[in-house]
Amino acid sequence: MAELYIGLMSGTSLDGVDGVLVDFTQPQPRVLGHASRGIPTELRNELLALNRSGDDELHRGALAANALVRVYGAIVADLLQAAALSPSSVRAIGAHGQTVRHRPGEFDGIGYTLQLNNPALLAELTGIDVVADFRSRDVAAGGQGAPLVPAFHQATFGATGERAAVLNLGGIANLTVLAADPVSPVLGFDCGPGNVLLDSWCLRHRGQPYDADGAWAASGRVHPTLLTQLLSAPYFAKTPPKSTGRDLFNLDWLLNQLPAWSTLDAADVQATLAELTARCCANDLQTHGPDSTLLIVCGGGALNGHLMRRLQANLPSCLVATSDSRGLPPMQVEAAAFAWLARKTMRRETGALQSVTGARGARVLGGVYPA
Repeated sequence: MAELYIGLMSGTSLDGVDGVLVDFTQPQPRVLGHASRGIPTELRNELLALNRSGDDELHRGALAANALVRVYGAIVADLLQAAALSPSSVRAIGAHGQTVRHRPGEFDGIGYTLQLNNPALLAELTGIDVVADFRSRDVAAGGQGAPLVPAFHQATFGATGERAAVLNLGGIANLTVLAADPVSPVLGFDCGPGNVLLDSWCLRHRGQPYDADGAWAASGRVHPTLLTQLLSAPYFAKTPPKSTGRDLFNLDWLLNQLPAWSTLDAADVQATLAELTARCCANDLQTHGPDSTLLIVCGGGALNGHLMRRLQANLPSCLVATSDSRGLPPMQVEAAAFAWLARKTMRRETGALQSVTGARGARVLGGVYPA
C-alpha cells in the first residue's frame, strides 16, 4: 500500500509555490506528481513588506497567511486531481509557510523564527492532516531552526559513498556536506545570499522578478573591489551552525554598500552579485568539504546557467551538476523535503540534525493539525 505525503514550499525568493506528491513506500522517496503556482503580485508585495517592521503587522500578517494558504490549497487540489486520488489517500501535508522573520538565539537567548501560515485553514480546505511550524522546536532547543533540508539530503543523496555535497540555491543558499559513512556527522548551514539579491536588483532596474538564465549578469563585468567589500560582511566569517535570511541580506543591505560605487553600471552590479553567490558557496565548500568531488545543486538557482557556470569556475576540481542527475528535479527537492519531514513528525521521529542546527539534541519537529 502506498504511503503518500504532500510537501509544499514557498521559499525566500517568493517566485511561487511548489508542491509534490511523494510515495514513501520504498526506501527512496518517489515523486508521483509536481504542481506549481505563482504567488499573486499583491500577495508577493505584502509578504516582502512583512519582512520589515510596519503598520498593523499582526492584522496584515494574518490575512497574508490566509491568502497564501489558499494558494497552497489550490496546489493540493491540482496534485490530487492529476493523480486521481481522494484526500483520504494522503497521510499528511507538510506545509512550511513563508518565513518573514528568522532571529534564532537573539534578544533573549532564545530568539524566534516566524513563518506565515494557517495550517488549520489548510486542513479545512483540503480534508488532510497538516504538519507545520517545523523550525520552532529546534529553536526552542537552542538550535538555528535552519537549514532543515540537510537530513533529507543525506537520506536521499547520501547513499552513493561519493564525496558529495548538496547546494540549495533558493533565495538563501544553503549547503549540505554529505556524510561519507554512517558514523560521520552531516554538516549543513546557510552560506549567504542565493537568488535574493540578484532578484531584488533585477526587479529594481529591469522590472523583472528574476534574471532569466542569468543573461543580464552574464552581460556585465564583475567589480573586484565591490565584491571584496560584499564578502567582508561578518556573516561570511561566522562558523557553523549558522543561518540567515532577508533579515540580513536584502535590498537595503545592498544599497548601503553601494554609495561609493554609485557610478557602476547596473549590469556590472548584477554580475558582481552573481559572483558573490558563487564565491561564498564555493568558499564554504572548499572550507568545510574540501575533498568533495561532486556538488549537487537544487532550487531555482540551478536553472540559472550563468550562476552554475560561475560555481563550476570557482570549483575546478569538483563536478557541479543539478539534482536532475540524481533523479529529482531542482524545483522538487525542497517540497519533497517537507513531505519527508511531515512523515517524520507523523511517525514521531526526529527531523533536524544536531550537527547542522546546533540544538541541544535532535527533536521531533512541527505541529499537527488534524483534518
